[in-house]
Amino acid sequence: MVEGSMTQGAGQGPEVERTATVRDFRVPAYVHDAAPYAAPGMHTGESAPPSEEGLEEALPEGYTPTQRDLPVIRRGDTVQVTVDPAPVAAQQPATGQGPLFVVGDVHGYLDELLAALREKGLVDEAGQWCAGTSRLWFLGDFTDRGPDGIGVIDLVMRLSAEAAAAGGYCKALMGNHELLLLGAKRFGDTPVNSGAGTATFQAAWLLNGGQKTDMDRLQDHHLQWMARLDAMEEVDDHLLVHSDATTYLDYGRSIEEVNDTVRETLTRNDAEEVWDLFRKFTKRFSFRDEGGADAVRSLLDTYGGTRIVHGHSPIPYLLGEVGSEDGEDDTRTVVEGPHVYADGLAIAMDGGVTMAGKLLVQQLPLDA
Repeated sequence: MVEGSMTQGAGQGPEVERTATVRDFRVPAYVHDAAPYAAPGMHTGESAPPSEEGLEEALPEGYTPTQRDLPVIRRGDTVQVTVDPAPVAAQQPATGQGPLFVVGDVHGYLDELLAALREKGLVDEAGQWCAGTSRLWFLGDFTDRGPDGIGVIDLVMRLSAEAAAAGGYCKALMGNHELLLLGAKRFGDTPVNSGAGTATFQAAWLLNGGQKTDMDRLQDHHLQWMARLDAMEEVDDHLLVHSDATTYLDYGRSIEEVNDTVRETLTRNDAEEVWDLFRKFTKRFSFRDEGGADAVRSLLDTYGGTRIVHGHSPIPYLLGEVGSEDGEDDTRTVVEGPHVYADGLAIAMDGGVTMAGKLLVQQLPLDA
């Protein structure tokens, strides 16, 4: 774990770089990913990620893979989140369209996802689409840390077909963990320039919760599906993205241009280009601190919408109220709903399912 990693504004600009020493490695903090692998006790058997000590022993001299840079939240920590949405003049759905829902980061927690979708009336007890013309958007990060990332992807792919047949839809955005898994599969241990030495997708994937069972079950149709995901979309005046960062401005001045640029980058299959894409999608906290509302406005002014909706950064970290790590408290992390911030312009949807938090499924617009 890296001490003192909750630095404000960390990794928010392409030109900004900071490093954190982890044992004998120095790694660029802007490629770090968030949070621990999962709630305590989740990983067992072959699906458990290797220890950092084991990984370190296996790495050749000069290796500088990425490393997690957010502190661990244990089950004893408590974060109370109050949803205080500001009124938004959201566009009304066109005739025939059903209500709009968004889903935060899933990270392989298939059972929790199904339970949350059932609670909102989107799937039935058998996990089949039952919401008619409703519209459902996933904000990315389907795999890693949790036990069944491939099962999550299979579910989303199936629901997409079932929702379309019923007159609705189920769609998904590209998250940094999709880029990480694609890179680990395509490039493995091919060295890339991390900005502070060498790194590889394989090492970064393992250190950020990569599951052997997911890699073993990964098939061509999963890879093709991930590589074709959009990076952003505007729906009912909500700008949907994965990362709470201004990264998207580096890839185009319109939603279509950003999506095309990301897909073309993946199609070229260049390890350095894909690494840079992953690095930028992993940035976070651009909307959290001083100037955060202006950062949100820069995206809204460019791509449209009156509010941005994102995943990626767990709500407890956005609040900066992660509690102590000594485990003295006997209460659990509490995230009951989305977090509205940045002058009411941003809605965070990652409830922190990997840290005993809640997998959030939310209907939009939020009630004023």
